[in-house]
Amino acid sequence: MTVRPRLLLVEDEPTQQMIMERLLSRAGYDVETAGNGEAALEKIKTGRYELVLTDWEMPGMDGATLCRLVRDAKLPSIYILLLTSHSAVSHAVEGLRAGANDFIRKPADEAELLARLDVGSRVVLLEKSLRDANAEIEKLSITDPLLGIYNRRYLHTGLREEIARARRYGRPLAIAIADLDHFKEINDRYGHQSGDVVLQHFASLARSLLRQPVDWMARYGGEEFVIVLPETDAHGATVVAEKIRKACFETPVVLPSGPVLVTASFGVTALDTCAGSDAEGALLQEADRAMYTSKRSGRNQVTCRLPASVVHS
Repeated sequence: MTVRPRLLLVEDEPTQQMIMERLLSRAGYDVETAGNGEAALEKIKTGRYELVLTDWEMPGMDGATLCRLVRDAKLPSIYILLLTSHSAVSHAVEGLRAGANDFIRKPADEAELLARLDVGSRVVLLEKSLRDANAEIEKLSITDPLLGIYNRRYLHTGLREEIARARRYGRPLAIAIADLDHFKEINDRYGHQSGDVVLQHFASLARSLLRQPVDWMARYGGEEFVIVLPETDAHGATVVAEKIRKACFETPVVLPSGPVLVTASFGVTALDTCAGSDAEGALLQEADRAMYTSKRSGRNQVTCRLPASVVHS
């Protein structure tokens, strides 16, 4: 069964509105009504309608003006069919230029009206399908295919946006870099497929301990991750990193060969430690330095650059 888009019927004459509503409902449309252009515009702005069938001649705001204001609002995929009693071509051109997708002259033939609405329905559904496909392509372009988290491409864009937001509103922002310890040895000993399982295990575990959807993480390199923590200062980020480190240490990865203990080293820093125009680069550099301090200090640790602290297992 064909799914019909939700339709708004705009008609000021009550009897004609009732007749049209019954006709459209019998044709399978989910119909709602508005008695004038002003009421219709308010309803359309809610984003609930994909098809609009409106009379041109109405008191107050006419159909052409309604079309123009709907287009000015830049709402997606609204197909407008304009009913008019005028027969002049210039009148039809005026309506199309105002933003109508199509027009039909009154009194409308029932079969022609439904056929034109069918065309509108197909256009709406096609545009929706195209938007969904584009959204999926965009999602894939910023997502690591193995782990389902953001990739390095998104990291730089997303982190710049978080920095700009934090500075605009004077809010804290911190990041943590996590690097899995001895990951090359895991790959060499158990194989790359097992290495993938280890990466998936860590990403899933870390995400489960973050605030969704405020906090987020991205794959920075092979076994390196960046965890972005808005509304969080250096101390709070250190606490979050320590929770993830501890959970990782206490939750072995189950491989076909048996459970394997995998640990991670963390470096934490906060935005208020990183002045200058390249705050993104400074944040990543400071967190990376802190992470290498954890590595040199024995791994399986969290190091925060400011305030300087090392949290041990």
